[in-house]
Amino acid sequence: MTSVLQTARYQYQPKLPPVFGNGLNIRVKPGTEAAQSTTVCVADRDALGALFKHTYGKPPVTFEPGEYNAALAKPLVAGVILSGGQAPGGHNVIAGLFDGLKKGNAASRLIGFRGGPSGLIEDTYVEITGALMDEYRNTGGFDMIGSGRTKIETDKQFAASLETATKRGLDAVVIIGGDDSNTNAALLAEYFAEKGSAVQVIGCPKTIDGDLKNEYIEASFGFDTACKTYSELIGNIGRDANSAKKYWHFIKLMGRSASHIALECALQTHPNICLISEEVAAKQMTLDAVVDQIAESVVKRAENGENFGIALIPEGLVEFIPEMKTLIAELNDLMAAHEDEFSGLHSFGGQRAFLEKYLSRESTAVFESIPEEIAKQLLFDRDPHGNVQVSRIETEKLIVEMLEKRLAKMKAEGLYKGKFSALGHFFGYEGRCAFPSNFDADYCYSLGYTAFMLIASGLSDYISSVRNISGPASAWTAGGVPLTMMMNMEQRHGKQRPVIRKALVELDGAPFKEFVSHRAEWAVKTRFVYPGSIQYYGPPEVCDQPTITLKWEHPPVA
Repeated sequence: MTSVLQTARYQYQPKLPPVFGNGLNIRVKPGTEAAQSTTVCVADRDALGALFKHTYGKPPVTFEPGEYNAALAKPLVAGVILSGGQAPGGHNVIAGLFDGLKKGNAASRLIGFRGGPSGLIEDTYVEITGALMDEYRNTGGFDMIGSGRTKIETDKQFAASLETATKRGLDAVVIIGGDDSNTNAALLAEYFAEKGSAVQVIGCPKTIDGDLKNEYIEASFGFDTACKTYSELIGNIGRDANSAKKYWHFIKLMGRSASHIALECALQTHPNICLISEEVAAKQMTLDAVVDQIAESVVKRAENGENFGIALIPEGLVEFIPEMKTLIAELNDLMAAHEDEFSGLHSFGGQRAFLEKYLSRESTAVFESIPEEIAKQLLFDRDPHGNVQVSRIETEKLIVEMLEKRLAKMKAEGLYKGKFSALGHFFGYEGRCAFPSNFDADYCYSLGYTAFMLIASGLSDYISSVRNISGPASAWTAGGVPLTMMMNMEQRHGKQRPVIRKALVELDGAPFKEFVSHRAEWAVKTRFVYPGSIQYYGPPEVCDQPTITLKWEHPPVA
């Protein structure tokens, strides 16, 4: 069964960059004014150059109108993988890829590997036909072929991936994922090239966290829809808070390594408090200092008779508070280095005794100072990339508990006379599989179609890039960026590994400056905005607008 909205959305035809309106009359322009024939990575050039001997140094490319390009019409077989957490619009990336393949040559085929990268390793797949594709156009979720977080990293896994690609007669593999998944794509492309295989690897930038972006990747897909979904919920809570006038709502939002979601939702809804992890790190704010900042707003609002409010908290905040960051880094390294020993400890007492042997004195003191439930959450199993699972750490409860103690002390000292009642929320999975906004439906379809163009042009180790996206689709351009160009070396599982650098909130950037210009007022006065639900039908200024962040970072081209 399908809902009325889903049935209606099947009919939506996503918009494409105008260059693709020329059919196969397209040429590939290598290089840009900044990067002509060769490029370098963002850092650690010697190390990455040695690791990616066959794929390092390629130029960005742009598609432009040209003469008929016969290469684009050859029959192709491509495989597609959805990797990592879900993000609205993933199905439209596949749709754009599928339609591009079929427009180039009706005999072209698309294979969907099931369950993420493990599908390629284990050769579990489904043939994507027109009928199957039509069931998922413009819908949320990754349920068409499923996703997974398997990391292709062992010799056996790489060899199995090449074996599958060869067995299925693939010309290319498209990996739709975030920074870690596209790092995996770069490693796979290098492995294929090293083994003399002609199989190409193309990436597509996905993550609702918004931290896969740079000069050439203006936004990761899914960010727009997720932020609009969360902002609707925040707005609803704001209206409720302003009606009941008796609760402070502490809302944790997705954003493990960056606070883009929290910042965008703040710009859309105007909460009283929005913590930005990157600012906390830059100012070296302790946990006590964070609590003091919130307490100041609570007290001032209480003086105005407003014992209610909204505070937005990025889920990765704990990793940016200096003493917590150090503790988590030590825990990550210890749990990786002593994996067998630690995994055999089944009681918190045993785990604590283990940590006392290895943690530094400073980190031991921090670990002992936090509530036991939060301490336990810091010891949960790491994700496949060696990261602490911050979504399972109840940061909002930690802050509320500390805030209650601070306010009780202030009340005893006669510094606070209000009433404080807190409610906690975590908005995460609610935004990952929503029906994509018109913007994400268009952007994702364009990314998929661009991926086809990169494959048909014989390119590998590139990520699909669609630019000028803060304006209407009629102004969009398309091309590709070398995956290695976005990489540096980072500590993972206790070792230095190549990864695509995450884009954090820039404290000198226009979106953050816009937020800062208002936050003192928002902290004291009620200035809530109620965005309402995502609209799919109506004027473009209602239905097709990108995020506020994107407009500030890349003002629309006139």
